[in-house]
Amino acid sequence: MSDTQPRMSTAGAGSSVPGGPASEPAGWTGWVLFAGSMMILLGTFQVISGLVALFNRNYYVVTSDHLLVAVNYTGWGWVHLIIGVLILLAGFGVLTGQIWARIVGIVFAGLSAIVNLGFLSAFPLGSFVLIALDVLVIYALSMHGRDMQQV
Repeated sequence: MSDTQPRMSTAGAGSSVPGGPASEPAGWTGWVLFAGSMMILLGTFQVISGLVALFNRNYYVVTSDHLLVAVNYTGWGWVHLIIGVLILLAGFGVLTGQIWARIVGIVFAGLSAIVNLGFLSAFPLGSFVLIALDVLVIYALSMHGRDMQQV
């Protein structure tokens, strides 16, 4: 007896088989959108912190001598400004699904967390919030960043 029925594909809707008939994005895409959006926000916050450190040194809680790393506020300002611009640009890249942006985002979110740890005594609440958001960005990009490429 011959089989005259057409064979059905075993890759159903929502299958993660590359090039499958229905390649729907995974449910984790929201985390990557969150990470990209947070990177844009974090970059903006870093740029603002950098500009404040450059132009209004009296804003911070302690003098630069009492920071974890005793660097003057001009140095801290440039570090925050550069990291902020790079995270901001990478955030736009993450939202478009670029692999380079995921890598840059993970690296600079880690650097941002370390820099904000050193800046904690000058800007306690702000640095703590930025560190927490950096950790969430690193998690989202490292665990679920691949999901954004399917969108």
